[in-house]
Amino acid sequence: MRKSRALNLGTGLFVLLGFAALFFLTTQTTSHGLSFRSEPYYVVTAKFRDIGDLKVGAPVSMAGVQVGRVAGIGFDSQDFKAVVTMRIDDKFNQIPTDSSANIYTQGLLGGQYIGLSPGGAETYLKNHSEITFTNSALVLEKLIGQFLANFNKSSTTPGSTGGQPK
Repeated sequence: MRKSRALNLGTGLFVLLGFAALFFLTTQTTSHGLSFRSEPYYVVTAKFRDIGDLKVGAPVSMAGVQVGRVAGIGFDSQDFKAVVTMRIDDKFNQIPTDSSANIYTQGLLGGQYIGLSPGGAETYLKNHSEITFTNSALVLEKLIGQFLANFNKSSTTPGSTGGQPK
């Protein structure tokens, strides 16, 4: 009976630690963290053909420094593009208007984020500006599908054996 109680207590502690680890990982991968600060910001939008798995709350960075967060994701039915709304911290108020926005992936399995590349204009983004130069996300599934389609196409062209006997 004593051994059973110790086993139950150990199992309960293990499950509790598992939930704590899961909570920690969730707060880290959603890029929200545990901070609830509200610094002054301005809103900027950008339209993308494909946002991949970009989520609200994802970081917006420039030169590796986080300058804001994704505040919203919508759809423009006129252009058939995703509209991403970003909140940029007011202290980063000298981002040129001809800057570009690119969607990147953090590591191999990480979440996606927006990286801003500076332009050369002498005017700066302000509240409700739109970034017109964008590059969509590289979706791994699409790349694999294109590779397999090209591979299958090349293996069935005349003159190749394509794995079939002559």
